[in-house]
Amino acid sequence: MFETLSEKLNLTLKKLRGHGRLSEKNIQDALQEVRLALLEADVNYKVVKKFIEDIRQQAMGQEVLESLTPGQQVVKIVHGELARLMGGARQELNLIGRTPFSIMLVGLQGSGKTTTAGKLALHLRKHGRNPLLVPADIYRPAAVDQLKKLGSQLGIPTFESDQKLKPEQICQEALSKAGVAGADVLIMDTAGRLHIDDELMAELVRIKGRTLPTEILLVADAMTGQDAVNVAKIFNDLLDITGVILTKMEGDARGGAALSLKSVTNKPIKFIGVGEKLDALEPFFPERMASRILGMGDVISLIEKAQAEYDEKEAIKLAKKLKKKEFDLGDFQAQLKQMKKMGSLEQILSMLPGLGQLKQLKNLKPDDKELVRVEAIINSMTMEERHNYKIINGSRRKRIALGSGTSVQDVNRLLKNFAQTKKMMENMTSKGLPNLASLLQ
Repeated sequence: MFETLSEKLNLTLKKLRGHGRLSEKNIQDALQEVRLALLEADVNYKVVKKFIEDIRQQAMGQEVLESLTPGQQVVKIVHGELARLMGGARQELNLIGRTPFSIMLVGLQGSGKTTTAGKLALHLRKHGRNPLLVPADIYRPAAVDQLKKLGSQLGIPTFESDQKLKPEQICQEALSKAGVAGADVLIMDTAGRLHIDDELMAELVRIKGRTLPTEILLVADAMTGQDAVNVAKIFNDLLDITGVILTKMEGDARGGAALSLKSVTNKPIKFIGVGEKLDALEPFFPERMASRILGMGDVISLIEKAQAEYDEKEAIKLAKKLKKKEFDLGDFQAQLKQMKKMGSLEQILSMLPGLGQLKQLKNLKPDDKELVRVEAIINSMTMEERHNYKIINGSRRKRIALGSGTSVQDVNRLLKNFAQTKKMMENMTSKGLPNLASLLQ
């Protein structure tokens, strides 16, 4: 996400950091490049105009021009303004007060409402809530079945109702029976259309009137850029939405919707969808996203992802094995599986300071299929080979390659990488450096 914009902004700001002193002309030239980068990223032109003017007023001050590191000062200003543009502080869901709460998901057809309903339910359950999925899209073929299937996969109940009822009646009935179902949050998956029409909006207004939802969240496709912003404005004008969930952010290299929405609607982005998996829904933190756009990484989010998958018993077991120098290929495989749960390699790299820029400059694209190959190779080994990789001779390597559908070169590369990783981890442990287990406790 934001790849194109991030690359252009970083190249521009790198030029500024290269100057020992800055003149007004240096800053004006840089801001012109930033302006073009934002417009090419499909950011609303009015938003761009105000954004550039706000930065210019701060950057032209004597405090910046006469500082020892003027380039860094400008980067700091740009970071702060980017965060402000996207909403400043994180906006949580309003789930305070008397239960049950109700969340109404609205949006156009194809934006990903139904899948997002499942993702949001999973997120809420992880945070101690008991969600109930409510299928209120009675028009789209198989929409109800899709939501039921998602609920079944996640182990989250889906409200059963008479499909002859109107959507607003279904939602009202679900709200009245939520307590019996043991639910404290209802997620209402409403119908969408290919475009906004009076019939659709009238139905959504009726649902809102009958259920008085705690949250009305617009689900919008980030890849549609300014179209998503225009849709958000119309939905907000008619329904007074409380926030936005931007889907397909992992495929949005420009970022125009994310950077324009708050300014145009004055409503926050609350979540972003970053993949097809049901756990690929992230809370939106404007400041962290600004850091990722500028190549500063997002270590806090990375640690939170690690904590979510953290297994204390396994971590203690691993620490003991490292101290005894008994770290083997089975442990290596287990660590890879833990890392896969945290997201794609590209997502993880983008959260590490500096590595996002390095990847772009060298045009590196991490291959997640490599992890699949590694697992296949290790699965083709005997338990003895996993425990002691040094016994894997030429004939064993051929057998392992054949069994895993890979080549001997792939096996050799894995063994070499494992040997280096094993040495590095054991050295870190022997020197008393903090490991993942201690960092997460």
